[in-house]
Amino acid sequence: MTTQKQLFLAFMLTGLSFNSLALDLGEFEGMKFSVGGYVKAEGQFNMPDDGDRGFEGGARQTRLNLTVAKTIQSHKLKGFVETDFWDDNTESDSTYAPRIRHAYLQVDNLTIGQTWNGHFFATALFDVEMIDFWNPGYGSISANGAVVRPDLVVHYTHGGARFSLQDPIYTDADVPDMIASYTHRMPSGHAMNLAVFGREIETGTDDSKFGVGISAAAKLKFDNITVGMTAYTGKGGGVYAGWGYTGARGSSTADANDNGDLITTTGFSIGATYKFSEQWRSTLRYGQVEADEVADTMTEDTIRMAHWNLIYTYLPNLEFGLEVRDQNAASRPPTSAGTSVRPAGQQVELMAKYQF
Repeated sequence: MTTQKQLFLAFMLTGLSFNSLALDLGEFEGMKFSVGGYVKAEGQFNMPDDGDRGFEGGARQTRLNLTVAKTIQSHKLKGFVETDFWDDNTESDSTYAPRIRHAYLQVDNLTIGQTWNGHFFATALFDVEMIDFWNPGYGSISANGAVVRPDLVVHYTHGGARFSLQDPIYTDADVPDMIASYTHRMPSGHAMNLAVFGREIETGTDDSKFGVGISAAAKLKFDNITVGMTAYTGKGGGVYAGWGYTGARGSSTADANDNGDLITTTGFSIGATYKFSEQWRSTLRYGQVEADEVADTMTEDTIRMAHWNLIYTYLPNLEFGLEVRDQNAASRPPTSAGTSVRPAGQQVELMAKYQF
């Protein structure tokens, strides 16, 4: 399998509406236009450890993107815009406004705009497949969907190296959040990534502090089996990983304790996807993140999450799926609207997805 096909498969397995499947609209004055995305319907049965069982469903993940590409004086230019329909994540009625997921400009090896951060590219492409929209990647440094697309990201790539500067999580930071990573791909299909990240952290006191950490990820391919592994440790990674001093979906102070001292979070994940046939595939995955110190109000210092799914390709680009998952702690605290709550317990999701 070529490197391009490996990268395309990795994007598919992490839920990106990657425009390799896009519909070409044609060319105008040297600019090539294409549209892509998917329509997805899902229903989720919630079975929390505490509280009432319930069911929620919808099609708000549905995405639409537009790509404009042109070559000017041997330079490759691309503009990409993608929207879904999560808006402000309320359930006041059944009509939802679109929101920007991605809006970026790419010139050769330079990318500028709102898109996936460097933490995502260092880990998500090496993970296994999950249907879960809210909790993908737990155990890695890119699980926190709340900050997976900062307002502004700058990526520069050279060979297997990627250097990223990102709109900081701490709003009063003097420097951007940053991450540098290197990916090595092998002809056999195996791939690995090593990353170093750092950011200025709000401590809750008069001073901020700078935290650093390290991450490693790998994807191994053996005939019909794909294995994904990630691991990280450091200070400042909790807000990106989705677990810290104050629990899940941490605020900007999730990486510092009440005294303003930085805490350390450590996470890992391992999963495997087995392809039974051209139509059937299944994935089993486990991930966890541990904080070496948590607030007195916390009952857990570690979040653990397990996923199992079965996906059936009914027609080209049309899939049906079932996923069962379990977690020991809330991964998304309740909101004022009561939506997107992911308490400790089990969830079972059914989905149908057509990608174009």
